[in-house]
Amino acid sequence: MAPMPIATQNPATAEVLQTFEPHTPEQVQAAIATAHATFQQWRLTSFAHRGELLRRAADLLDEDNETIARVMTLEMGKTLKSARAEAAKCAKGMRWYAEHAESLLADEPVDPTSVGASRAFARYAPLGIVLAVMPWNFPLWQVVRFAAPALMAGNVGLLKHASNVPQCALYLEDLFRRAGFPDGCFTTLLIGAREVEGVLRDPRVRAATLTGSEPAGQSVGAICGDEIKKTVLELGGADPFLVLPSADVERAAQVAVTARCQNNGQSCIAAKRFIVHTDVYDAFAEAFVRHMSALVVGDPMDEATDVGPLATEGGLRDVAAMVDDARGKGASVLCGGRALEGPGWFYQPTVVADLTTDMAMFAEEVFGPVAGLYRVADLDEAITLANGTTFGLGSNAWTNDPDEIDRCIRDLDAGVVTINGMTVSYPELPFGGTKRSGYGRELSAHGIREFCQIKAVWVG
Repeated sequence: MAPMPIATQNPATAEVLQTFEPHTPEQVQAAIATAHATFQQWRLTSFAHRGELLRRAADLLDEDNETIARVMTLEMGKTLKSARAEAAKCAKGMRWYAEHAESLLADEPVDPTSVGASRAFARYAPLGIVLAVMPWNFPLWQVVRFAAPALMAGNVGLLKHASNVPQCALYLEDLFRRAGFPDGCFTTLLIGAREVEGVLRDPRVRAATLTGSEPAGQSVGAICGDEIKKTVLELGGADPFLVLPSADVERAAQVAVTARCQNNGQSCIAAKRFIVHTDVYDAFAEAFVRHMSALVVGDPMDEATDVGPLATEGGLRDVAAMVDDARGKGASVLCGGRALEGPGWFYQPTVVADLTTDMAMFAEEVFGPVAGLYRVADLDEAITLANGTTFGLGSNAWTNDPDEIDRCIRDLDAGVVTINGMTVSYPELPFGGTKRSGYGRELSAHGIREFCQIKAVWVG
């Protein structure tokens, strides 16, 4: 069976705008060979040289901000204003790694006399080719937060991007080439999911990083486990958002709307389960529903739009089915709860309360602008409910009580704990999950070191 064309389809209209032919097996092999040859020289370059090129890429990205933002919006439906912000965040992340990579990967000396040496230290050395399997929801940032540290560490990258964002994928390859990175430093492979295993099993490919669904992570992790290759997996999330009695309830409700509906509700680290103490439940629910109901849903190119379409028709069906399942089993839909009539894949911002364990929404990730609202009696119940899923990516807690803050930091079982705010990824902080949300870390020193081999060096 011939591979299907890879297409840009506008989620706001369902119109197919452009198609691309997938790369042939011969083209994939040529790309791997070029990347392997390039690595032999790239690993020898200085941090100063790599940083110069990465800063140039950041400058070009800033120049391209409006153009590439429109491509993102056309391909996956995020609002144009959020697409601009994503591109700007990528440029900032590039500059951060360009500035800090050398110090983050500096040799770590130990007392040589303790090991009978004249010199002794640990060194971080690049691995080689790293395959990145990336999702469509943040089509630039997800890639850049891998590419910037990987390239600065002396690795080279292959990108298998989601098949609905081919223009973003090709743009990134072109961006690094225009910045002066050698051919083979960063290469986009236009291939389908079935072709990923062959790339992973190639001995020249040394590691993989994936952001995506749990089944995709299981597949990549199993293949790389069989091949004894390093992986970093950032998978799904059902992030809790705790609101406790001492919180600023109105502020918490305002941030809750952004935390749930950013990127049209399609973010692994979006808050999805709003767990509210009974003493402030009614006040929070009223404010939350009021702010959710006020969101403007429509054309993502329109500056007035708050929530655009879901990225795929299948995603719209999944969200609608989960809300319908909850409604049918007795849940209360406090606002929204319907797909919009007409073209495109739009779903109303929705708040669902009175959820029970037999509803799909209770345990599964809802990838759309739909919030689950829960009432709890105390902090113990809140933490138990927050931790009561297979996921553990991000978490949020709103409280001004110092003891509650300490308790949430200690007991929330998640890779990120955010107090009195919403979960966001920053270059300065490690990012990743626990449980079935994955393992390994991106960003910060931890992220750049994931794809390095640590050499112990002893000099007599």
